[in-house]
Amino acid sequence: MTVDRDAWRAFVDARVGFTDLVKRASPRADGLTTAEYAEGSARVRALVEWLGPAVVCFAGLTGYRSAVDRDAVEGEQAERFGGAPTYVMPNPSGANAHASRSDLVRHLTAVRALASTD
Repeated sequence: MTVDRDAWRAFVDARVGFTDLVKRASPRADGLTTAEYAEGSARVRALVEWLGPAVVCFAGLTGYRSAVDRDAVEGEQAERFGGAPTYVMPNPSGANAHASRSDLVRHLTAVRALASTD
């Protein structure tokens, strides 16, 4: 990718779709509703089916568990989402204290490698 932290360039250059499920600010993931997660899941699924990224990466394990797979763990998922290989990583928000910089780099490196293999 040629531009640091630019989701559009990540999609254009590496065919990686970065997303979360709910597009509103909240102090914590548990402040979002089941309905918001379900609506977000449907919206993202339609986008993935339409745009066809090499991989879709969800930022936020809590949201992914709420909307898609309650037993999901960080990393590549066994089930595709919208037809694309799927990866779930911790939310990179500063409020997510347990996700270190090195952890995030490891996840992003794995996402890029997954995009290169599809």
